[in-house]
Amino acid sequence: MSAPSSEAPLVDAEEDLVAAPPVATARRRLRAHPALVLAGIVLAALNMRAALAGVSPLLSEIGAHFHLAATASSLVTTIPLIFMGLGSIVAPKLARRWGTEAVLCGALVALCGGIVLRIAPPVVALFAGCAVVGASIALLNVLMPGLIKRDFPDRAAGMTALYSTAMILGATVSAASAVPLENALGGWQGSLVSWSLLAAVAAVVWIPQTLMARRGTPHGAAAATPVHTVANGPRLSRSPLAWQVTLFMGSQSLIAYVVIAWMPTIFTDHGMGKGEAGLVFAFSTLVQMVGSFVVPMLAGRMRRQRLLGVAVSALMACGVTGLLVAPVAGAWLWAALLGVGQGGALGLALTMMVLRSGDAHTAARLSGMAQTGGYLLAAAGPLVLGAVHQATQGWTVPLVLLLAVCAGLALLGTGAGRDRRIGDRGGDGGSGGGSCRGEGKA
Repeated sequence: MSAPSSEAPLVDAEEDLVAAPPVATARRRLRAHPALVLAGIVLAALNMRAALAGVSPLLSEIGAHFHLAATASSLVTTIPLIFMGLGSIVAPKLARRWGTEAVLCGALVALCGGIVLRIAPPVVALFAGCAVVGASIALLNVLMPGLIKRDFPDRAAGMTALYSTAMILGATVSAASAVPLENALGGWQGSLVSWSLLAAVAAVVWIPQTLMARRGTPHGAAAATPVHTVANGPRLSRSPLAWQVTLFMGSQSLIAYVVIAWMPTIFTDHGMGKGEAGLVFAFSTLVQMVGSFVVPMLAGRMRRQRLLGVAVSALMACGVTGLLVAPVAGAWLWAALLGVGQGGALGLALTMMVLRSGDAHTAARLSGMAQTGGYLLAAAGPLVLGAVHQATQGWTVPLVLLLAVCAGLALLGTGAGRDRRIGDRGGDGGSGGGSCRGEGKA
C-alpha cells in the first residue's frame, strides 16, 4: 500500500458507488467550472467546526440563561457528537439515493436551521438544534473527502490540505470571535446565530451544483449504485486491530471534545477573563494544524506508528497536567501542547485507517466503523466530566480522569500502530479474506 499523505480520509462515500449515467455526465460538466466547486468546498469546510467551536466560550452564559447545571450544560456539546456518530451511518445511503451534491446542500441548509433553532426560547429547542447541527456536520464529514478525491484526483493532496485548513480556520475564528460578537450583538444568542449566515451563503453556492448534477436524471431514480457489499471484505467486528483503531479514534475524539467543551470554563473558573479564555482556546484550535500536517506525513514513512501514538498522547497529557498545576499562568503553553497533540492524534487516527487496511474498500468500511463508534464514545466525555465537576465542585478529579484517558490512548496507539493489516493471516483476529500482507514500508 502506498503511503498516505496528509490527506487521510474520513468515510469516503464515493468509494463504493458508481454514478448513474446522467449523473456522471452532469458531473463532467461541473468539472468544467472548478471555481464553483472550489468555492463550495471551502465554504462548506469553514462551516464544519464553526458552529461547535463558537459555543465553548459562551457555555457558562448559555447555562446561566437556561438555569442548567454543569452536567446539563455539557449536553450542548454531547448531543452534537451523538448525532455526528449516528449521521455517519446514513450519509453513504443518502449519497447513493440523492447524490453527493444534493446531500451536501441539504446538510448546509439543515445546519443553518439548527444554528438558528439553538437560540429559540425553550430549552428543548437548544438541544434539538444541537442534534440538527451534529447530524448536518456528520454528512459534511463523511461526504467531503470523497467528493474532493472524485473531482480533483490529480490535486487531492493539495485540495484536502486546503479543506482541512479551512475547517480549522473556521473553528479558530468562531472561538476567537465568540465573546466579541456577544458584546457587539447584545448577548450569546446573537453570537451563536451569526454563524447561520455563513452556512446560508455556503448552501446558496451549492444550489447550482445540485441542480446541475441532477439534470437529466429521471424522477425518483437513484443517483448511484453500490459496487461492493460487506461480504467482499474481512469482518471488522471480529478484528481486534479494527477495534483498536476505532477506540484510538474515539479516545482522541473524547479528549478533544472535552477540551472544546470545558477549556474556556476551566480558565474562567481560575480567574481568567472570558475574552482571554476564548482567545487561548482559539489559539489551541489554530495550532492543531501543526500536528495534523506533520504527524500523518511521518506516519506514512514509518513501518510502525507506535511511537507516534505515544508521542501525541504524551503531548496531550502534558497539556492536561498543566491545566491541573498552573491553569492560568501557563495557559498559552498548555493550549499549544493540547492543540498540537490533538491535531496529531486526529491525523494519526485517520492515517491508521488507511495503513491498517489491505485495500480501499476495507479502508472505507474501517473509516465508517471508527468514525461512528468514535463519535459515540467521545460523546460520553463532556457529559461525564461535567457531571464529575458538578459533583466535586472542582476540576482536579475531572482532569485526573482525562489523564487516565491519555494513558489509555497511548496503549491503544501501541496496538493500532503495529505493522499489521486487517485480515492478515496470523496478524489479526479478523476473519474473511481479500486483503494482502502489507509490504515493508507502508
